[in-house]
Amino acid sequence: MDEVAGAIADPVRRTILTMLRNSRLSAGEIADRFMISRPAVSRHLRVLRESGLVRDELVGRRRFYVLDAGPFTELVEWLGQFVRPSGLEHRLDALETEVYRTRRERRTRDLAEREEENTA
Repeated sequence: MDEVAGAIADPVRRTILTMLRNSRLSAGEIADRFMISRPAVSRHLRVLRESGLVRDELVGRRRFYVLDAGPFTELVEWLGQFVRPSGLEHRLDALETEVYRTRRERRTRDLAEREEENTA
């Protein structure tokens, strides 16, 4: 989790991750979108690769970088403890509780009616 947090701490690396969200890109395609040197982009890609957030695929003579969102899971779960549910989530939770309560009451009532019919 610390490696992932460290990797996403840099705005250039966050931008690279966003770029890779929808498609794989070569290092050159990534570097062309920045005003920093290609070696600097290469270093950022290395950090992302070592953290497990991207992996590289060799296709012919070209190396493509692909997002691997799996390592985000632990960080997202940890961050979740700091996020308060929205009002909508509270309402949906309340609705779910009410649905379960109503079903339980209906089952209890139906069971009582059947027992009453069997004893009559």
